[in-house]
Order: sequence, then C-alpha cells, then structure tokens
Amino acid sequence: MEADYYKVLGVGRGATDDELKKAYRRLVMKYHPDKNPSPQADTLFKQVSVAYDVLSDPDKRAIYDQYGEASGGSARKGAAIERQLACSLEDLHKGATKKMKISRDVLDSVGKPMSVEEILTIDIKPGWKKGTKITFPEKGNETRNVIPSDLVFIIEERAHPKFKRDGNDLVYTHKISLVDALTGCAVQLTTLDGRSLTVPVKSVISPTYEEVVQGEGMPITREPSKKGNLRIKFQIKFPTALTADQKAGVQQLLS
Repeated sequence: MEADYYKVLGVGRGATDDELKKAYRRLVMKYHPDKNPSPQADTLFKQVSVAYDVLSDPDKRAIYDQYGEASGGSARKGAAIERQLACSLEDLHKGATKKMKISRDVLDSVGKPMSVEEILTIDIKPGWKKGTKITFPEKGNETRNVIPSDLVFIIEERAHPKFKRDGNDLVYTHKISLVDALTGCAVQLTTLDGRSLTVPVKSVISPTYEEVVQGEGMPITREPSKKGNLRIKFQIKFPTALTADQKAGVQQLLS
C-alpha cells in the first residue's frame, strides 16, 4: 500500500510550509534510531524524511497531490555497492570470520548527512567459492528521498602456492623422477587443515595419470559432511642425457 505523506507527517493537506517544518523536526527527533530503540524507528525515520522531501518542494508536492506516490515522489533505491573480499584457500576450506570496517553517511536528527564508521562481521562458510556474495541490506550512504544501497561483498580466492581448486576438488602437482614414475612412489603433503598425508602410488605413472584420493578436497557447502576429492597430478623429470650403456640397459629392461 502506498504511504500517505500527509499522514506520515501528521498534517492536513492544506498544511503550510511552517507546519510541515515543525512536524518534520518533531518526528525526526522522535524516531531517530540513536534516540529511539524501537525496531520500527529506522523505517519510520526514513518515511518521515521522504515525506518531508516531497511535501516541502512545491513542484513535487503538486505532482504528489495530483498523482500520488506512484508519480515519482516515492523513494528510489540506490544501486548495490560491490566490494571484493579476498580469502585464502585455507579460509574457504576451514571457514573463517572476517571483520570489515566501513565508513558511510547517515542522516542526523535534522536530516543532514554525517559520516560514521561501522564494523561488519562476515562468517566465511567452509566450501564457499569464488563469486559467492554476502549482502548487507541498506548499508550504503543515507540521503533524502533515496533508500540506501545494499553493500555486497564478493568472495575472491587468492592463489595458493601448492593447491589449485577445481570445483569441489583440490589439484596438487607432484614432481617425480622417471624411475619413480616407472616403479611407484609415495607422495607426502600437508593438507589445508594442517594434517600430514601420505599417498602411496603403485601404478606406472604416465604424464596424464592422476591419483585420486576420495574425500580430501574442499567441503561441499550444502552438504557439510561431504568433501570433493584430492587429485594428484605428476610432473615427470626426464634425464637430459643417457650413456650408451644406460640406453642399452633401458632397452633390455623394457623390451
């Protein structure tokens, strides 16, 4: 339902500029969130500011009187403000809490903007991915006749020195010699949650081979008890040269 700006200010349709001003000052003092702990105070404060902005302007008031709120006298909402939130792969694996300090303008008791600082708390959930959005409604600047913008933080994943993420899987590249590729090896690594993990590899390792360890990948946000896989890729170090005897030995061994 559309708001009746005259009722919001508690005045009649024939109210003078002086009556509007007195009503506005009285109501902003009554509903200012710093002075009124009621959960509805912030909404009522904004309604009063919007109503006064329209009715105190002769042109806006004339249009409002003829067409009502739908004429364009209603408050519009500013476009969302987006900020990047850089997170390590460890943060996205284990979860973390981030404290973000913001500065924004709010309207004081007489409707003038003043700068305030706030600390916002963001709880990073295990398994969140790049591009995940966290929205704080109406945490943008306050101005007359404009509903504050939403503040949106967008998860950005920092590059990791050892692991790469592929969906819910983690990819780890391990360097091995040609001998180990042919005879098998054990891969030792430290997981993102700090555990030591040893993965025995008994297969012959080709350049495209992957060893898959079930359940050692990233947590799945919607199914906290499940994880993706750890996929181990191999970078085989080939010798740069072989002697004649070594070549003969390899040929004899593999023929």
